[in-house]
Amino acid sequence: MNRDDKQVVVDELQTKLRGANAFYLTDFTGMSVKQMTEFRTRLRKQGVDYMVVKNTLAQRALQGLDVPDVASFFSGPTGLVIGRDDAVAAAKVLSDFAREFDNKPAVKLGVVEGREVRPDQIKQLSELPSREVLLAQLAGGLQAPMSRLAGGMQSLVAGLARAVDALRQQREAAES
Repeated sequence: MNRDDKQVVVDELQTKLRGANAFYLTDFTGMSVKQMTEFRTRLRKQGVDYMVVKNTLAQRALQGLDVPDVASFFSGPTGLVIGRDDAVAAAKVLSDFAREFDNKPAVKLGVVEGREVRPDQIKQLSELPSREVLLAQLAGGLQAPMSRLAGGMQSLVAGLARAVDALRQQREAAES
C-alpha cells in the first residue's frame, strides 16, 4: 500500500469516526470467516459499520479527532465497530454476538460521546433499552402528568356544571 492509498484510508476512517456517536475497539482473533460475515451482517442491519484497518493507520486517523488517547489499545488484530446514531444499538449487537460466539470478538475499549468506556461499561450500555424505547418512555412520562391535569380540570368543570344545574333546579322549585 503506497502513501496515497494509506492517506485515503486514514481520511475515510477519520470521516466515519468524526460522524460517529460511538466506536468500539475489538479483537477478532479466532473468528472464522463465516462468523465475521454474520457479525458484519448484524451490525449493518443496525446501521453500524465495522472496519478492520492497520493499527498505525487507525492511530493516525484518531490524532485529528477530539477523543481520549486510546493509542495503547491498538495492538494485535483490531476491528472498529462504528455506531453513527445509536451507541446502544452497536453495543447490543457487539455484546449479543460475543455472548453467542464464546466472547468473540473481544471488546478492548469503547469511546461513547467522547468518553472512554471499559468493556464492563459497554456490557451495561448494551442492556439499556434502544433509543426509540427510551424516547417512548420519556414521552409517556411527560404525558402522564398532563393527562392527569386535563382529567382534573375536566372533573372541576363537570362539578361546576353540576353545581350550576343544581342551583337552577333549586330556584325553579322555589318559584313554583
